[in-house]
Amino acid sequence: MKDYARLLLLVLAAAGLIASFWFSSGWLELCAGLALFLFGMQCLEEGLRQLAGGKLEQLLARSTATSFKGLMFGICGTLLLQSSTLVSLLTIAFISAGLIQLAGGIAILFGANLGATSGIWLLALAGQNLSLSPLALPLLVFGVLGGFLGEKSKAAGRIVLGIAFIFLGIDQIKEGFASFGDGLDLTAYQADGLAGSLLFALVGLLLTLVLQSSHATLMLTLAALAGGQLDLAQGFAIAIGSNVGSSVTTAFVGSLGGNRSGQRLALAHVLFNLVTCSLAFVLLAPLSWLVGLIAERTGLGTNELIQLAMFHSLINAMGVLLFWPLQGRLAQQLVRWLPERAEPQVLITELAAGPEEPQRTRARYLNDRALDSVDAASSAVVRELRHLGRLSLEVICHALYLPVDQLARVQGDESLLQGRPERHHLDAEALYQRHIKGVYADLLSFMGRLDLPLDEAHQQFWVSSQLAALQLVDAVKDAKHLQKNLGRFLDQEHSPVREAYVDLRRHLLVMLHELRELGRSELPEEAWSQRLRWLDDQAAAFDGRFRARLFNAVRLGEMDGLQTSSLMNDLGYASRIFQSLRNVLMLGEGQALFRELRRLGRDDETLIVLDGGRPS
Repeated sequence: MKDYARLLLLVLAAAGLIASFWFSSGWLELCAGLALFLFGMQCLEEGLRQLAGGKLEQLLARSTATSFKGLMFGICGTLLLQSSTLVSLLTIAFISAGLIQLAGGIAILFGANLGATSGIWLLALAGQNLSLSPLALPLLVFGVLGGFLGEKSKAAGRIVLGIAFIFLGIDQIKEGFASFGDGLDLTAYQADGLAGSLLFALVGLLLTLVLQSSHATLMLTLAALAGGQLDLAQGFAIAIGSNVGSSVTTAFVGSLGGNRSGQRLALAHVLFNLVTCSLAFVLLAPLSWLVGLIAERTGLGTNELIQLAMFHSLINAMGVLLFWPLQGRLAQQLVRWLPERAEPQVLITELAAGPEEPQRTRARYLNDRALDSVDAASSAVVRELRHLGRLSLEVICHALYLPVDQLARVQGDESLLQGRPERHHLDAEALYQRHIKGVYADLLSFMGRLDLPLDEAHQQFWVSSQLAALQLVDAVKDAKHLQKNLGRFLDQEHSPVREAYVDLRRHLLVMLHELRELGRSELPEEAWSQRLRWLDDQAAAFDGRFRARLFNAVRLGEMDGLQTSSLMNDLGYASRIFQSLRNVLMLGEGQALFRELRRLGRDDETLIVLDGGRPS
């Protein structure tokens, strides 16, 4: 039904545009110029991404060592991409994936707001009488030719084409306003009072929301200002509104993801623009006077295009100066306002649900915005593998009829190990269906939707991630099989068979604890490998002793062949659980990109996936 409604709206919008084009050729020219301008920005963005590969993402991840570096990256990134919204959304993707910290993301947002003024200055300095079409035509030729000379050349050609279309769009918009604006005179609606300023600020906000570009909004404003359809006060109000509009997209995307870090950064962007623009409204008269004074003292006189660019730069610089000393406090306050949501443990979730069917657990760190960047997508996958690892260890504990807190103990509680299964313990198959399968499906879907070029390191990482997820799922499936006999024999009276199952449960719990601790450790590589080899030796020694014990019990008549075969099979399940989980550790520790992503995270959360401790 929603698809039909959306299709109907698109058809009606297209029909309305066609009708409007029929009645006004000037409106058609204006819309065509705007379409060329936006398409040029899209080409420029895609070309820069393809040409830079992962370098832009790597630079972003490393540019937050200091607030000043983050600020400069925001300015330079917006200068290159000509879109503060794009830089903001890319920053949200990286902070959601854990590659940069909140304070660094805030500094980048400040820089993006300052960098957003660059394009307006270029347009204003070019002036209304300068035609850019003669420059655009040869760029079109070279841009198309670049597409036939290989991938890198094609990406460079895409950039050249983007610049050409932007130039053509600017000229077309100017011509469209000259034609369409003959019967349009917005100067009649003076913005002297607060109500008038709010009206045109609302116009700027709505235009930015529709066009998804404050650059495009201010481009239209410059053309209308040069054509006499707007006065300077109205242009100032539209510039304020466009600033607010640019943060709405960021807020919308940040709120869609379940990740708190992205939501905090989106809220920071909204707060920055709302406070800055509110202050600009309060100080609109003195700011307008200051812009006029600077223009007069610098010899620019009555050049209203320059004054609009100057006003836009002034309000953004004012916002940065206001918020710059408050970055640390703002980051702390955002964490208080939007604290991390602790995920409930599997058993607590099941018991709280009662007789109703609980919802299936889904991925926590995978969002579509992360797919815009290879590094952001990779870091999101690592964090989701950690989530899946925690869930898997919980489910395995419940398959052993043990509480999850036993994982943190070097030696399990002997009374629990010797005790019978309690009634509240749940079926491992049901736990797998509700808590493992959905997250695993989301991981596979996310990794399959990445449509970006991968270098060799990222290709190896992707394969390792898929294998790690599969090993975790296999461990849970083996625990499901183990639970059947374990529950049946533990519920019996004391016997050699029951004692064997108690020993098997004790051994597996110790191995789970050791693997979990090794995954959380920061040991040097050689010491880490030695510890893993020691665990392999311990597992192999237990297998040998357990098998010998079973055959000795058969010789003494303490067990029959059926009981022995059940124990042998369940020993195999326990061994496979250990092997699957240790393989996950080896994949993570042996993959250079896993270690690099952990280093880039620079937070207190280890990215090794076997972590059944504190909720993430």
